[in-house]
Amino acid sequence: MKSPNDRVRIVDVRTLSDDWYLLEKYTFDFQRHDGSWQRLNREAYDHGDGAAVLLFNREKGTVILTRQFRLPAYINGGEGMLIEVAAGLLEAKDPESRVRQEAEEETGYRISHVRKVFEAWMSPGSVTEKLHLFVAEYHPEDRVSRGGGLKEEGEDLEVLEMPFTEAMQAMNNGTINDGKTIMLLQYAALNQLMSPSIDQ
Repeated sequence: MKSPNDRVRIVDVRTLSDDWYLLEKYTFDFQRHDGSWQRLNREAYDHGDGAAVLLFNREKGTVILTRQFRLPAYINGGEGMLIEVAAGLLEAKDPESRVRQEAEEETGYRISHVRKVFEAWMSPGSVTEKLHLFVAEYHPEDRVSRGGGLKEEGEDLEVLEMPFTEAMQAMNNGTINDGKTIMLLQYAALNQLMSPSIDQ
């Protein structure tokens, strides 16, 4: 059986936009299961890989989330304000150090230890991004600033400390509807991160 790469032949790549991020149009030949080749055109949006972290406090039974404006959600009919875990692009850094930096910038908590739990393609039909997802326990003494993100990057985040049970209810009723946040909350629930018996 041929590997997936053997079934793809890139014919042409054309840059459509290179402003905020990179948008390219690919023309490629794809070998179908019956052995025939089909020429296809697809656009791919490349803004790099990212990392996200769920901050949780087992003793208090809380998580740290943020609320921020997201233009694509707004123009697709939402109010645009999404509740999310701390996250950001790697920007040529390793995922672990980058996610600790993002956690501090966005939430104000300086986390020394993070644990990677999985990776996920976020929208593989059109976006190249692969997201590295982490969990990390925080404590009140870890807070070194008010957070809120970087003004020069247009960030204006509200930091939320929320009971885990409330966060799960918000996910179930659709108040929390960001994909990476849902995945990490589900991970925390399935793996009983809030249980005192869990040994990190």
